[in-house]
Amino acid sequence: MAANAEIEKGLNFQPKFDSNGLITAIAQDAETGDILMVAYMNDEAFKLTIESKRAVYFSRSRKKLWKKGEESGHFQIVQDILVDCDQDCLILKVKVDQGQCHVGYQSCFYRALKKDSASELNFIAEPVYDPEKAYGKK
Repeated sequence: MAANAEIEKGLNFQPKFDSNGLITAIAQDAETGDILMVAYMNDEAFKLTIESKRAVYFSRSRKKLWKKGEESGHFQIVQDILVDCDQDCLILKVKVDQGQCHVGYQSCFYRALKKDSASELNFIAEPVYDPEKAYGKK
C-alpha cells in the first residue's frame, strides 16, 4: 500500500503533527454531539490523554501542557478518539459535566455571525457557570 493509501485507508495510527509538533483536536460532547472547543495536542499531550482517559492539550500561548479541568474542575473524560482521513486532526468525544469554555459557556462556540453580515455577532447560548468562581479570579 502506498504511503498516502496507508494513512487514508490503513489501520495504523500515524498522526501528522504540524511543523510545531501539534495536531488539531476538536472536543465534542459525546452525549449531545455539540462541538465544545478546538485545541491542539503535541505527542506528550496525546499520550497522556490515552493514559489518563482525560483530555490533555498543549497551550500554544503558554507553551506548556494543559490538563483540561485542572483549574476549573470541568474535566473532559474521553470516550472515543476519531481520526480524520489525513490523520492530521482528531475529534475527542468527551463526557463533561458543565461549562467547557473559560468565559462561562457550555461550548466555546456561543456566538454566531448575524445573517447576511460579515462582521456582526449574536449570542446563541447563555452562560452556564461563573468563571470567576471556577478559576478563583477576583
